[in-house]
Amino acid sequence: MAKAVMRVLTSDEEEFIHRRTLQVLEEIGVLVRSDSVLSALEDAGASVDERSHVAKMPEEMVKGALRSAPTSFRLCARRRDNDIDLPASRGPHLTTDGLTLYVHDDDTGENRNATKEDFANFARLADALEPVDFFWPIVTISDVPSGSHNLHELWTALKNCGMHVQGDCTSAGDAKKMIELGAIIAEGREELRNRPLFSCATNPISPLSFDKGAVEAQAEFAKAGIPVLCHSMSIAGMSSPVTLAGTIVNINAENLASIVISQSACTGAPHIYGSCSAPADMRSGTVDFYAPEAMLISVAAGQMARRYGRPCMVASWGMGGKGAGNRLSHSQAFAYASNAFAGSDLISGIGGLDHAKGCSLAQMVLDSAEWIDFEPFLKDFAIDSSAVALDAMREVGPGNSFLSHLHTVKNFRTELGIREDRSLLLRSLGSDLRWKEARAAARALVKDHHVDSLDSKCIMEGDRILKEHDRALLRKTGIATVSL
Repeated sequence: MAKAVMRVLTSDEEEFIHRRTLQVLEEIGVLVRSDSVLSALEDAGASVDERSHVAKMPEEMVKGALRSAPTSFRLCARRRDNDIDLPASRGPHLTTDGLTLYVHDDDTGENRNATKEDFANFARLADALEPVDFFWPIVTISDVPSGSHNLHELWTALKNCGMHVQGDCTSAGDAKKMIELGAIIAEGREELRNRPLFSCATNPISPLSFDKGAVEAQAEFAKAGIPVLCHSMSIAGMSSPVTLAGTIVNINAENLASIVISQSACTGAPHIYGSCSAPADMRSGTVDFYAPEAMLISVAAGQMARRYGRPCMVASWGMGGKGAGNRLSHSQAFAYASNAFAGSDLISGIGGLDHAKGCSLAQMVLDSAEWIDFEPFLKDFAIDSSAVALDAMREVGPGNSFLSHLHTVKNFRTELGIREDRSLLLRSLGSDLRWKEARAAARALVKDHHVDSLDSKCIMEGDRILKEHDRALLRKTGIATVSL
């Protein structure tokens, strides 16, 4: 099948990036702040400096990890018809933005901390919206102990949507608890290995470093068969070279190092090549996800992932700017939309605001509506004898029309997208009016959408695990501000 995929690197340039990446890993290495992971890397063939905690990875070690990491696997869901096969066969799978800092209250217009109830509503809305294929915890919950918000977000998501959940984790202890929670629903650890109901993003700290908690969590997930996303956040000019080529090498090096780490923990562990990288705004020091260069970086990362045959999440989608509604300029919207052509299997960003700092239920509805309008640009189409239609061409002959030919009648609905006039009108309305409609739609979907409930015994067991974890955490830290 043919489909529209952008390229910014020639084949020679891909090879150049690859060779320079291997040079970085072998000569510069990566900082790994974990003795246990460093030990596993050394056993697997890395050269480790115990004083600096830097691991240097020879070319053959990297190639071996690429050979052993699976090139295809499944992200499973409570509802089996929501399972996602990677790589994606028919266009990218869409998810929400991840771990934003605040929720935009669509009724008051204020930004505030998110509660567990807010989070449950986001999970239910994601489950209700047809374009959203899996759920990434979109906002950080504030009304739980801060040290356990990742666990609460995973459990709340699993209870309130029937899709695959992509979590976040920053410690081996939390990883073990997440695996325990997933196993409750899957009815056993081996069953969870066979059907991973969640995956986890364990981001490196650019440039070229892996924090102790996150990398030890990654090792635990690898051993349990839980897919790991290496979500490199290489910020050109800040955490990676200001040149695009340097940033692409940094992204690639972090991803290949992450694959080596997973394979050193458990051969055959599922791994997703990832990037959420962009240039720095040199005027403010913030990240500019809507910059033209962000699109070029995404496309290049997608090319490198495909070069290695890796399932990937290197693109974003979402029209929310600094304010609620669709307030991007034409150039910003074009840059953001264009990275959907990066060939990414998974795309994040639905519902995000203000460069992934905030989120909104109504924005999820707006972004989903925009995606429905945009998705036809990514459709695949057949290139074969039937599609070329030589028989129809012979029958119509030179100088005549195909309009009334049977071939056109049979195929025009599947071959040509037909936009409804009302749909186009709604998309052309001013942002404020569309926001009002989206707000009402979000309210109705959260209220009326049905999500199959977990078994009551399952819920009780998961809730018990979280309560015991929180009590232990609060005793350890001496904080007692959250009622359990």
